[in-house]
Amino acid sequence: MNNKELVIEAINLVKPAIDQLFNKTCRKELHIVVMNPQLKPWEASFEEAILHECTFGTPESWPVPFDELARNKAAQAWRDSVANINHQTQHPSSLREGDVLFYGSFVYGNIVVACSGVEPWFDMLVSGWVAVALEQLTINEYQVTKVNEPKLARRK
Repeated sequence: MNNKELVIEAINLVKPAIDQLFNKTCRKELHIVVMNPQLKPWEASFEEAILHECTFGTPESWPVPFDELARNKAAQAWRDSVANINHQTQHPSSLREGDVLFYGSFVYGNIVVACSGVEPWFDMLVSGWVAVALEQLTINEYQVTKVNEPKLARRK
């Protein structure tokens, strides 16, 4: 599987938890952005580095553009390899003009995920679920490949 397929699988894996979380949130709308963990800010533009985006709910009814907010959170986290909560709580001097002032991203190793649509703490929770699920599914794929194809020297 490639990273895009694994991201889709990760989101599908945590979707039941997201659906249950919607019982506690201010709305049932969410946009998720996952950055390509193989690309760094000096290797690609932000837009080129977006691996996958998905939406829960109906964007036509959004009170604000959650997709844009999620991309902004992802950009903040991706450029510094830290969750954007760090920018707002510990290092606000690093905030740039145009940066969103809400947190909701999660960084796990080289995986950056950001969400927007519900409360920032729940945006961050969903981002974390997706990031950890992606890494663990990737580890599984990696280990299965090593067992099934022991002579394969490189990742497919």
